[in-house]
Amino acid sequence: MGKRHNMGSSAGLVEIIGLTETFTFNPKEGIDNPVMVFTDDADSVSKPSPHLCVLKREEGESYGFNLRVERGRQGHIIRNLVVGGVSGCSGLQDGDRLLEVNNCYVDDVPHTEVSRKIKLSGHQLCLLVLNGEEYEQAVSQGQDLRSLARAHKDEGCKPPRLCHITRDPASGLGISFLPVEGEKGHFSVSLVSGGAAEKAGVCKGDRLVWMNGGTVCDLTHSALNRMMKKCGNHITILVIDSESEKSYMRRRMPILPTMAVPHNLPHRARKLLLVSGPEGYGFLLRLERAPSGRMSHVLREMDRYSPAETAGMQDGELLLEINAESMETLNHEEVVDRVIQSGQQVSLTTITSQGLEFYTKLGLSPLLFCEDDGAEKEKESGEASQKEIEGLCKPRLCSLRKGPLGFGFNLGCVLQRPGTFISQVAIGGLGQSAGLIEGDVVIEVNGQNVEEKYLEDVMIVVRDGGHFLSLLVMEKTSYNKMRQTDTPANHVTAEVKKNIIYNKVC
Repeated sequence: MGKRHNMGSSAGLVEIIGLTETFTFNPKEGIDNPVMVFTDDADSVSKPSPHLCVLKREEGESYGFNLRVERGRQGHIIRNLVVGGVSGCSGLQDGDRLLEVNNCYVDDVPHTEVSRKIKLSGHQLCLLVLNGEEYEQAVSQGQDLRSLARAHKDEGCKPPRLCHITRDPASGLGISFLPVEGEKGHFSVSLVSGGAAEKAGVCKGDRLVWMNGGTVCDLTHSALNRMMKKCGNHITILVIDSESEKSYMRRRMPILPTMAVPHNLPHRARKLLLVSGPEGYGFLLRLERAPSGRMSHVLREMDRYSPAETAGMQDGELLLEINAESMETLNHEEVVDRVIQSGQQVSLTTITSQGLEFYTKLGLSPLLFCEDDGAEKEKESGEASQKEIEGLCKPRLCSLRKGPLGFGFNLGCVLQRPGTFISQVAIGGLGQSAGLIEGDVVIEVNGQNVEEKYLEDVMIVVRDGGHFLSLLVMEKTSYNKMRQTDTPANHVTAEVKKNIIYNKVC
């Protein structure tokens, strides 16, 4: 039996767009039928052809389908579409496989994370799916599904940017907006060179999509200016370059904050991985009422040198998730039980009270932009240098000698699965000096392969090494690609080991 994640049932507005067309959408003319597939290639019938579904729901409604994994079948499978509901009218079909959620490739992402992305999407959701039969055929033929999804995007199309601007005492916000001639509700960006907006990631000529939680497509220029004057010393905007905007319009895909690369955001949720010590995790969890009246689960009183302190937990932080499960609907006793049931390891997602207030005002979930998620999006957007990328793509042998504060990193794992990764690296610590990076997959410990070992067994190997530790690690995406193309599991081939980068800290 498959694991079910019920997305509920409802009715709403949905659009499905075939991605093999050369059709160009004209927003002035519109389209009479919102459920259409365009093709201009006679051979497209025999080729895998993903299609894009844009689902829109109202407050209190949900998307009306189940997302499952099933024994003997690959992929994230669409099931139980509600007739007449949002998904039932969207063109989604029973058995479709999910390739992307809001422009993020998810076929190789753990099922719980995919479900989480959908739940955090808000009132609009973009799904790129492939027919079940075509998916199975593509997998059997060894086709690269990531390349298949990428092929249906315009080359050079970039994600939107969510930028937070803080007023400069001398030059102000450093930004103004000009109406685009002949395009109602479209505004281009004008910047002060070197000003606050430019430093926050806004580029000259960008198009404004969204400001402080609201879209601007229905605003006049004067209304937008009045809105700007009310912003005070801070403003958060969603922008995109003009060419990428055209690409989104052509595909009739909405430009959403859930797709954005964050820039200069003042608050981020954090993921903390704690491994229990002899006296537990070393913190208290309290239910407290904020001045706004909101009840929150608050982290308090971290013991000195405890796993909580080592993980970077801060007094007064609010608990959002335990092991990627939202705590929003649970009472305090249930939350405490979740921690206890986690056993010797628990993953906590936290944020400051100011951070929660910031995202609440924007109408966004604080879970959208966790610190490690933001770093991953920035890498995907191409902001990392080519030299850094080439270095990360190779396996790295990192040698450490234990210091007074340990090795300076934490290990983590996906619960109830073999395999280990670097979950946290202490800033300025031995792990960072040795070249360890959060998210690295651990391949070997002290020369012993640990790819198929569980975290508890890996910890034993680490302890057996005493004060010296040697880790063979590799960046996650590159490791996954290696697993698909090179010798599977258990060991890194001799050919790959030729490319190892050596880092040593004594």
